[in-house]
Amino acid sequence: MKILCGTDIIEISRIKESIERSGEKFTNILFTPNEIQYCESKRGAKYYHYAGRFAAKEAIFKAVSPLLDNKFDISWHNAEVINDENGNPQIKFIDIKFNKIKNIDISISHCKEYAVATVVVIVEE
Repeated sequence: MKILCGTDIIEISRIKESIERSGEKFTNILFTPNEIQYCESKRGAKYYHYAGRFAAKEAIFKAVSPLLDNKFDISWHNAEVINDENGNPQIKFIDIKFNKIKNIDISISHCKEYAVATVVVIVEE
């Protein structure tokens, strides 16, 4: 077994400015419809959740990149961050398979200025 890890941190203000400047064009490039619906449902805190999901996707890409032949084999819409029935974030891969992944875990946090995410992946060697 091998353990892979990815971490990312983003300034929430950068995500907020990008969304305010480009709106749906920006969100549709980076996020799935489910992620957009989730973040928009958070009203005043939506930018925290968009930033958290952005950091999560970056952390996912960093963690799974050793499993790819080419880093461009995965796109923003291949990894969806959803919540389970208890509200915990989970990763759903769309149109991409990782046969060697045995387990994957994600943690997302945010404060006033930053959102951070860490992904740990256990793979078969």
